[in-house]
Amino acid sequence: MSEQSKKHAEPLSQDALDTLFNEARTYNDFEDTEVSDELLHKLHDLVKMGPTSANCCPMRVVFVKSDEAKEKLKPCLMEGNVDKTMSAPVCAIIGMNMEFYEELPKLFPHTDAKSWFVGNDKFIESTAFRNSSLQGGYFIMAARALGLDCGPMSGFSPKKINETFFGGTKTKVNFLCNLGYGTEKDLFPRSPRFDFDDVNSII
Repeated sequence: MSEQSKKHAEPLSQDALDTLFNEARTYNDFEDTEVSDELLHKLHDLVKMGPTSANCCPMRVVFVKSDEAKEKLKPCLMEGNVDKTMSAPVCAIIGMNMEFYEELPKLFPHTDAKSWFVGNDKFIESTAFRNSSLQGGYFIMAARALGLDCGPMSGFSPKKINETFFGGTKTKVNFLCNLGYGTEKDLFPRSPRFDFDDVNSII
């Protein structure tokens, strides 16, 4: 084996794949069971390892846990999302920092990546949205890997979320994700998915 080679990783077990994908659902109701701060720290430590372009890491998260914080969140939600969010032990507000490039000298130190973005608002917007969404996907997978159930959702007022939770900052909301231990209540049958040939080609 050459010095440049590495041992191939073994595929995850079927149980692990089922936990992450095949049996995972979007939950609309949650047990009254706490999600500890320690577990949220473990969640962050997994999510931060996922790749982003130029390691820009634009995602910022506010974990809404306390009754007081949930009351502030409640009027920001569409009516159909209130009960599910209030039942969740945690609602994660997945945000995107629109000045992520200020951290690039630290996060991507081997070149002047900050200069790629300064003054280029369209590039900033597309990079922040794309990569915070990518990190949001890691967030859901990492949460499931740690035994949590997720309820990612739209259905909120971005203006109210930004004013209430990100006021005075350069961060804007992307989406919300309820976290906890899901119940069967209000759990819809799984919706259809595409087959390979419907949406893929190999050329």
